[in-house]
Amino acid sequence: MNAIAPDTIIAPQARAFQLTPRKQAASHEEERLHRRQRLAATFRLFGRYGFDQGLAGHVTARDPEFPERYWINPLGVHFSQIRTSDLQLVDHDGNILIGNRPINTAGFTIHSALHKARPDVIAAAHTHSTYGKAFSALGTPLLPLTQDSCAFYDDHALFNPFSGVVLDDREGEKLAQTLGNRKAIILQNHGLLTVGNSVEAAAWWFITMDNAAHAQLLAQAAGTVRPIAPDVARKTASQVGSDLGGYFSFQPLWDWIVAQEPDLLD
Repeated sequence: MNAIAPDTIIAPQARAFQLTPRKQAASHEEERLHRRQRLAATFRLFGRYGFDQGLAGHVTARDPEFPERYWINPLGVHFSQIRTSDLQLVDHDGNILIGNRPINTAGFTIHSALHKARPDVIAAAHTHSTYGKAFSALGTPLLPLTQDSCAFYDDHALFNPFSGVVLDDREGEKLAQTLGNRKAIILQNHGLLTVGNSVEAAAWWFITMDNAAHAQLLAQAAGTVRPIAPDVARKTASQVGSDLGGYFSFQPLWDWIVAQEPDLLD
């Protein structure tokens, strides 16, 4: 049998593929709809991943026209049922400008501080995911055990100790200060929180960070782990840890969830 030429499997142009930023929206209205729809899709995906936990969990997206305002999920609506029209607009003082339901007070305290401290952050995600909670109880950063976990190498922080539900503005400010310019933070005895310069990136970082936490828990339970060497981990982080990479990693999930649950766009 004749060997199959490589180019019949991988087209030459596929080798030259490069990530390029999304085309800028033509108006604030267009960008606002984009962010709100991706935010609704994020909740649907988080519901599928089992990240819902009672009233806990919140993801926000900064408004493109009014950067001191952001969109957030209403309190008491299951992630798997959130639609674009359910999202509520709030300001840094906690005033609900669009929407008629209450919001998570801890969510407001955390996200308000983050959005104030990090003008570059478009979106922030935090839920009480099972593996994130379990890993946070170790009180240690993620190790670079896999290619995927390298996305967070030297790019996440540990917030400790646990001091109860984050309801105090000073606690929110302390959390934002600890996060610094990183993409993620482990809240000890609490869970994970990720940020990004797009809704897509913040959502993807949360999904893959929870997965990395799960992988480390499994590896450590099985035996002695062997972390990736620092220089290799640092190089790998530059390859898989960019916000642009996070944005594109979210796209297959977006296509899938919209096809499965198109009502999220309502």
